[in-house]
Amino acid sequence: MLKNIPKILSPELLKVLCEMGHSDRIVIADANFPAESMGKNAIVIRADGHSATELLDAVLTVFPLDGYVSHPVCLMQVMQGDNVETPIWEEYKAIVKKHDERGADAFGEYERFEFYEQAKKAYAIVATGESALYANLILQKGVI
Repeated sequence: MLKNIPKILSPELLKVLCEMGHSDRIVIADANFPAESMGKNAIVIRADGHSATELLDAVLTVFPLDGYVSHPVCLMQVMQGDNVETPIWEEYKAIVKKHDERGADAFGEYERFEFYEQAKKAYAIVATGESALYANLILQKGVI
């Protein structure tokens, strides 16, 4: 047993977070994200019963965001023509603000297909049960 580790962080996910080094990236993916096909060269961790918000909050309790880049958190942009609201992005920004003084300034965005290309280079992809649309994030690890 360990103290002060959020229960949502599985042993497999904790191991991956620990293995990651500075500048490695992890994707927290919504339920629609093609995690298995994008993660052919990554470790894919299933967290189907969990929301992306609760997982993000838990991960950031143990995971430092990269302080050497301006946007260590990247979202997938809404495709032009998609009439989709993204209220989850505000939740993400509030969660990041709890763990990193940059708050909303830590966020960048990738166009959808660029997001996929970046996700293919990630160390790991966590497939959540998040049902919100455009709820995918890429986190870049920093140093402690």
